[in-house]
Amino acid sequence: MRAYIYDNLPGDQRLPHDSGRAVDVDELRGLGVLYYRFPSLEGVDKLAAERGYKNRDEITVSPEKMGDIYEDKVKMFFNEHLHEDEEIRYIRGGQGYFDVRTRDEDWVRVQLEKDDLLILPAGIYHRFTTDESNYVHAMRLFKEDPKWTPLNRCPQLDDNAVRKEYVGQFLSG
Repeated sequence: MRAYIYDNLPGDQRLPHDSGRAVDVDELRGLGVLYYRFPSLEGVDKLAAERGYKNRDEITVSPEKMGDIYEDKVKMFFNEHLHEDEEIRYIRGGQGYFDVRTRDEDWVRVQLEKDDLLILPAGIYHRFTTDESNYVHAMRLFKEDPKWTPLNRCPQLDDNAVRKEYVGQFLSG
């Protein structure tokens, strides 16, 4: 895992966009973002039991697996959004980027690769993209039945109860 401030320069979203300003694990934790490295599924299984994740599935994001819808899906994943549940991803292969918003509305880009696990708290604005390899294989973990409902950022979302709870816990003060 490597994290840094996104440079906001124009260009393909799959490029690194590294501003040169590193972000460490403690800064991520201050945003509610948790990072783990598990070289085997044993660690993932233990964390899943501790946090009450009962279900999981796997997804491969690549042109080979997704065909003609790949480019549209990658663009859709890159729309700024939040979820009302935690988002948990364990990277089984390939690489990708999760971008999360800071208190100052900057983007932190988190580059994940095989054996990295990232937990995004409910209510955090974020987005996802593959890197230039156009391939990532990820396990998704869920507390209940698998669901993935993105709520795209808009002014009305500021009144969402989950967003308000996130802001109160991690962004105020």
